[in-house]
Amino acid sequence: MLELRPNCECCDADLPPASPQAIICSFECTFCRTCAEERLGWTCPNCGGNLVERPIRPAVTLEKYPPSTKRVLKDGGCGQGAAA
Repeated sequence: MLELRPNCECCDADLPPASPQAIICSFECTFCRTCAEERLGWTCPNCGGNLVERPIRPAVTLEKYPPSTKRVLKDGGCGQGAAA
């Protein structure tokens, strides 16, 4: 099951479970759409894999399967021009 991480690893933007702005790789590294497109070129800086839109978990299942509350930030930002 996906962790549904709460933030962008580059800029720390909030990404709630139903956010269409949440973008992930196959290892669940999580980024906002702006960072994925403008900073990362749709490639994960951690594993080199492609980035895709994160699926939305139906609201009725969030209580039983809650999203992660652990914020993850990439050390040193995400490439050239990344937020510190």
